[in-house]
Amino acid sequence: MFKDYFQYKGINFPHLIYSEQVLQLVENSFQVRDDDIFNVTYQKSGTVWMLDILSLIMSNGDPTWCQTVLNWNRGPWYETVMGYRRALTNKSPRLISSHLPVQLFAKDFFKSKAKIIYTVRNPKDVLVSLYHFALMFRPFRDPGTLDQFLEEFLKGDVPFGSWFDHVKGWMNLKDQENFFFITYEELQEDLRGSVVRLSQFLGKDLDDAAIDSVVANASFEAMKKNKMSNFSRAPRFIMDNKKSAFLRKGISGDWKNHLTAEQSGRFDWVYQERVQDLDVSFPWDKK
Repeated sequence: MFKDYFQYKGINFPHLIYSEQVLQLVENSFQVRDDDIFNVTYQKSGTVWMLDILSLIMSNGDPTWCQTVLNWNRGPWYETVMGYRRALTNKSPRLISSHLPVQLFAKDFFKSKAKIIYTVRNPKDVLVSLYHFALMFRPFRDPGTLDQFLEEFLKGDVPFGSWFDHVKGWMNLKDQENFFFITYEELQEDLRGSVVRLSQFLGKDLDDAAIDSVVANASFEAMKKNKMSNFSRAPRFIMDNKKSAFLRKGISGDWKNHLTAEQSGRFDWVYQERVQDLDVSFPWDKK
């Protein structure tokens, strides 16, 4: 019933949890506070992981908030119908999540001192993760075969549009002092160092014990067990956890287990074409 997407300014959105009215409100009417912290990603790029990391940093390493409040209430996706309402009523400092491309983001942000943490992940891993997600997330249309979905992904004919456009749009802000850029791969390789850098960016002076607690409670294993973070509490009409777990593997390089050499080569050709004018080096570019 909800399998067809609607478009807002040329970008696909699924029905049921998104509406054109709310997207218009987010873009044009949402009032950003100077102490807001935005957790921004293209989908399946570590959003929920970063949300827990930021929740723990904001709590000075105390895991209570993470373990007692659902993540979509702690850091609501403010472009969703329910998330928009929650973001309006949450107390400052607010933690707000978003998958929106930069051109649809709250205009008020660009006049504020609010901060953005932008996490980027190897797009081949994003593709594979998004494919599995589309199988279990009921508002998304059936992804078909991986080969079919690969072509839709490369064309940007998926919710939130093109990965390439999303990353290029947000990375235009990389030199601004209220913008923090990190990769999923950096978080995996050095979570503690990443937590230290994030804490400094957010102006949080955490001692070693607090940092250790953030690292321990933001591990993939801890998140998978935490019912406030693993989406096991999500309504069944939204997620079919029998088809796939929301938190599936939490690793890098899983694309190698799914893409054929031909599919990988096809992806590489489009990737090189699309990112050649992007003045950023990603960890996966060096491999």
